Amino acid sequence: MIDRVLNGRYRITERIGIGGMAEVYKAQDETLGRTVAVKVMLPQYASDPDFTARFRQEAASAANLQSPYIVNVYDWGQDNGTYFIVMEYVRGIDLKSAIQERGAIHQRKVAEIGSQVCQALSVAHGQDIVHRDIKPQNIMIQPDGNVKVMDFGIARAKNSVKDQTSSVLGTAHYISPEQAQGKDLSGTSDIYSLGCVLYEAATGVLPFDGPDAVSVAMKQVNDEPAPPSQENPGINPDLEAIILKAMAKSPYRRFTTAHDMKAAFDEFLLGRPVMLAGAAAPSAASAATNVMGSVPPMSATDVAGMPGGTAVIPAVDSENGSPHGATAYRANETAKKKRGPIVAAAVAVIAVLIIAGIAVSSLFGGNAVVPDLTNSSQDEAKAALEKAGLKLGDVSEDYSADVVSGHVMKQDPKADSKVKEGTKVNIVLSKGAEEGKVPKLDGMTAKEAEKAITDAGFVASFGGNESSDADKDTVSSQSPDAGTKAEKGTTVTYKISSGPETVTVPDVTGYSRDNATSRLEDAGFTVSALDGDHSTKYAAGTVMRQDPSSGKLEKGSTVTIYISLGAESYDIPNVMGLSKSEAIGRLREKGFTNVGTTEAYSSEYASGTVMGMSDSGSTDSQDTYIELTISKGPQPSQNGNGDNGHGSHGNGGNGSDSSGGGGTGSNGTGQAA
Repeated sequence: MIDRVLNGRYRITERIGIGGMAEVYKAQDETLGRTVAVKVMLPQYASDPDFTARFRQEAASAANLQSPYIVNVYDWGQDNGTYFIVMEYVRGIDLKSAIQERGAIHQRKVAEIGSQVCQALSVAHGQDIVHRDIKPQNIMIQPDGNVKVMDFGIARAKNSVKDQTSSVLGTAHYISPEQAQGKDLSGTSDIYSLGCVLYEAATGVLPFDGPDAVSVAMKQVNDEPAPPSQENPGINPDLEAIILKAMAKSPYRRFTTAHDMKAAFDEFLLGRPVMLAGAAAPSAASAATNVMGSVPPMSATDVAGMPGGTAVIPAVDSENGSPHGATAYRANETAKKKRGPIVAAAVAVIAVLIIAGIAVSSLFGGNAVVPDLTNSSQDEAKAALEKAGLKLGDVSEDYSADVVSGHVMKQDPKADSKVKEGTKVNIVLSKGAEEGKVPKLDGMTAKEAEKAITDAGFVASFGGNESSDADKDTVSSQSPDAGTKAEKGTTVTYKISSGPETVTVPDVTGYSRDNATSRLEDAGFTVSALDGDHSTKYAAGTVMRQDPSSGKLEKGSTVTIYISLGAESYDIPNVMGLSKSEAIGRLREKGFTNVGTTEAYSSEYASGTVMGMSDSGSTDSQDTYIELTISKGPQPSQNGNGDNGHGSHGNGGNGSDSSGGGGTGSNGTGQAA
């Protein structure tokens, strides 16, 4: 499969896991340039119409689940008989590996994981989808600490028809009692499984364990778990109560919904008392065993499945045939007497099938099945191989962003291969993610940037176009920054410049210098302010004009504003005492041409000289009218003659208009003084 391109789009690059009916590969989406996970149906199932129908249903169901805590399904299809589903590629470590590496997890983190998984389950249960395989291997912890629930691949709508074999898909260490018994499942079955997962996370140990899947399944049906505080004395009683309520044998004693369980976790995380109505408390009576029903045929591989892997568990029916959800405990002596022969018969059937399986495999030249060692430590891999009758071969190392350092990332022969006992299996241990420096992409075209990113070992992602000072159609920004150290395989996002952003130039004429500058700078321009001219229209200190006055400019362009000096002042020359012609000439020299004259007597100014001006000092216009008063010299004295006639009464009376001495006689003439 490596290097094969499915549907002309998804290039397979690496196998990362295998499940009951499909292999999972890392692939590159060559259309969108992103890393994806591709789940490919195993060839032996691809020709089975029932399995292909279920495979298609898985894709359709999972694609409808939208949650930040569920792995996204992008696409599905078939290529020359190969059926596949394309999913989100999730980085991080699965919860199982985290527990194996670190032991018990801090209880606050356990509650956070529980809350987020409950949110994912709420979305699925809201669409009548039961996961059926909640286990720590299907819960990925991302680098940011949030979780993603994987592999809704075996989930089916809860009203779908059960397998004809009545077998139950799931992992024995985490399946619910009703799943082990082959009963109908509901959302509370996932809640039970989550309780088992969180029990292990909080204590570092499994709630139930045994030599094989059947014995573990029987314990799920019959036994009560030891209180988590017995394994981890420091666990908070409220968290312990939440876990034990989720693990109640009867579905009706568990949380009704995943949403209710999330609410309990949220109360715990807020430091509030957690009230659990009807929470089941473990007791000696509740540990009473119940007998195992008839065991349908199982293959040797089914019984001897790898620990932690998904096995096909036969239905374990309650002996008393109690209805779904009822407490399946019987402690009376009759049950004890009946249990022995039935269990013995079941064990005998299993033993026969194991022997038959070995015999059949021997006919094909192999008597051992290579276990899946992925994500195992070297010691764990060696132990698993020895248990399978195989030997550890060459051990080498390589970088991997997907597998924790010191754990198996590759093996040869591959998992599930049938080989002769004693065969050596070579493994490659992860050295962790290889780091590299993010390349500098400034000035590159999109094609050049993609090549530089890929050549450096990173995944390229086009982030769109943006306005920028960078040359058009070249990289304008990138994330992470150039020179940053990052794991190989990290996504490097780049954006392409569409050229500088253009902005409308605002009209700032009439604004004060400061206000105009602020408005232009806020719009993204650089401002140049220059002194303008005198103006009677625009007050001093305001913008009288700008360049450019309108239109659009690139951000950062310069807009020049011209500041008004206000109205110009013109000094009117003092022409007092000058002759009329000299005064008019002087005024005209200074630009004052609107000059008029008038005359008046003056004893102070000589005749013909300016004795007065209508305006003086300064004016804002040279068109101002200036009137000059020209002296006529002193006012002349008038003669004191009378009426130049006779006085009405004679006798030398004074003339009526005379001044000075009077004349004598009626016809006398008055002489002016």
